[in-house]
Amino acid sequence: MTKDKQPKHEPAPKGAEPKPPAEDVAALKDRLLRLQADFENFRKRTAREQADVCQRANEDLILRLLPVVDHFELGLRNAQIHHAESAVTEGFQLVYDQMLGVLRDAGLTPIESEGQVFDPQVHEAVSHVPSAEHPADAIITQTRRGYLLGNRVLRAAQVVVSSGPPSAPPPEQPPAEND
Repeated sequence: MTKDKQPKHEPAPKGAEPKPPAEDVAALKDRLLRLQADFENFRKRTAREQADVCQRANEDLILRLLPVVDHFELGLRNAQIHHAESAVTEGFQLVYDQMLGVLRDAGLTPIESEGQVFDPQVHEAVSHVPSAEHPADAIITQTRRGYLLGNRVLRAAQVVVSSGPPSAPPPEQPPAEND
């Protein structure tokens, strides 16, 4: 009987390590390159996921702060209408401006709506009103400010939209005579 044929390696000289066959080296290099690519992809995906989590957390926090900003604006308007003491109004205005500055630094920008053409991507129509002064689809007034976070709409602006000039009532028809 013959023994199984196995590649014979020459014994390495004393003090030197034996050299693996060339196929093994190529396979190991290929495996190493694949592992490096897999790790790089994992690292990029993890960084992307972490950025997404931070972005969602920022969005959630800002969405919770927007009603506070709305109430500040409402309070400041009412203070001006009712001629509140100027020191109090100025103090609230400073706090409001500071809050808007922090939100602006986080990437929040208000959507300017009044006088613009209605865009369903950034506006939410709460009402359509006939208007002789405004063409159809023009925004007459804004009832709640909208905001962008970066390039994404965080909250659509609620607006009243013109439906164009009022239509004239149909002329009255004389009653039909039955002969």
